[in-house]
Amino acid sequence: MLSAAAPLCQPLLSWGATATGEVVNDITGMNPVAVTQVATPRSNADIQQALRQWPGPVSIGGGRFSMGGQIASPGSLHLDMRRFNRLLSLEPRLRLARVQAGMSWRELQQWIDPHGLAVKIMQSYANFSIGGSLSVNAHGRYVGLGPLVNAVRSIVIALADGSLLSASRQQRPEVFFAAIGAYGALGVICEVELELTDNQRLERQVNRMSLDDYRDFFFKHVRADSRAVMHNADLAPPYFQMATAVTWRVSDKSLTDSRRLTPQGQRYWLQEGAIRAWAELPGGPVLRKKIADPLRFARAAVLWRNREASLDVASLGRIADAEHSFVLQEYFVPVAKLEHFVAAMATILETHKVAALNVSVRHSPADAGTVLAWARQEVFSLVLYYRQGKDEAARRQVGQWTRQLIDAALAQGGSYYLPYQLHASREQFHQAYPDAGKLLALKRVLDPASRFRNQLWNQYLMV
Repeated sequence: MLSAAAPLCQPLLSWGATATGEVVNDITGMNPVAVTQVATPRSNADIQQALRQWPGPVSIGGGRFSMGGQIASPGSLHLDMRRFNRLLSLEPRLRLARVQAGMSWRELQQWIDPHGLAVKIMQSYANFSIGGSLSVNAHGRYVGLGPLVNAVRSIVIALADGSLLSASRQQRPEVFFAAIGAYGALGVICEVELELTDNQRLERQVNRMSLDDYRDFFFKHVRADSRAVMHNADLAPPYFQMATAVTWRVSDKSLTDSRRLTPQGQRYWLQEGAIRAWAELPGGPVLRKKIADPLRFARAAVLWRNREASLDVASLGRIADAEHSFVLQEYFVPVAKLEHFVAAMATILETHKVAALNVSVRHSPADAGTVLAWARQEVFSLVLYYRQGKDEAARRQVGQWTRQLIDAALAQGGSYYLPYQLHASREQFHQAYPDAGKLLALKRVLDPASRFRNQLWNQYLMV
């Protein structure tokens, strides 16, 4: 076993309110929340002391990539987890790592890559904190693996009274399956034990087809192929009926890029310019279809898995400026309903003249465990990337068409994802997540004073 022997900081000593408070925001710049104080714990003891000394509400934030206030609550003590990022143990032979939950995926990759290991399940970008990813039960492009819970062995969670509770599939499973995907409702996820896998060479293969042919292609040539590791299909609005399928398969070919991880601190001038052009120029979608996408996939690509899995959010360019922000939404529909939902999505987006840049289609098997499962059956997920204004009129308009998209997903037996703007009605939330009452019941046991709060739960769970 390899241990990370970085020294711990002394526990924080004072939790007095600042004179003017602090403002916590997310990557969109659209959700400022005034909290009373921000704390930066570095040990379990720091978190325990904070919970015991601070009498009021507590909110939790990691990489701050959520987009609807899920990391903060007014007047709370905000725990900024980004310096809570130690590697606690690494067992290469067993392919297991135990980490503090504030560690980013990129930081973990730097530890495990020298051992020929890779993360088993994560998002497409490596900037996110591991604890934040658990809190939303994230998924990525990994073929057949589904949500992150499927790669988690155990967690340690700090409860409202400052006690620590260990949970796994064998020990306190009701807490394990409720806390993962609970957006901090039950406590602070402090430690995570993760399953790892081998770092392999992957070759990118690109296939273009009509949307009507995509589902059959996916199950015959991707899902059934044991060499397929990552996959997604892009729909480029307004051309919703054409899919560009991108699959990364295990390969023994020579690398086209020998770098083991995506370099940090790069500026992506070309990508940023292209995204801005797609969003702002009248002929942006045609430019993408005719020039940008063909050039993007023109060259062969054989990379290390860790190289492709360590993508940087910076490659998307500047997310927000004073007047606009690029924003995400995500919907889940049963696999047989993909084409029906895409048709409805296209109509809604075109009717409201949404500046939609991309829809990324992924697949997930059913989530058989978590209380707030977003995939109660086998699904395709559709990740919508769009640009919107920040003024109140623009937000109201986004809320209108978002509720229409949620209704369209629900009508197909699907659901929507919770890390984004809080436009759903309470009725839509409870229809999409019918077991939310079970989470609330457990919260009343573990957090009877409802200390753990954020804007998501202030809107949908608190009464």
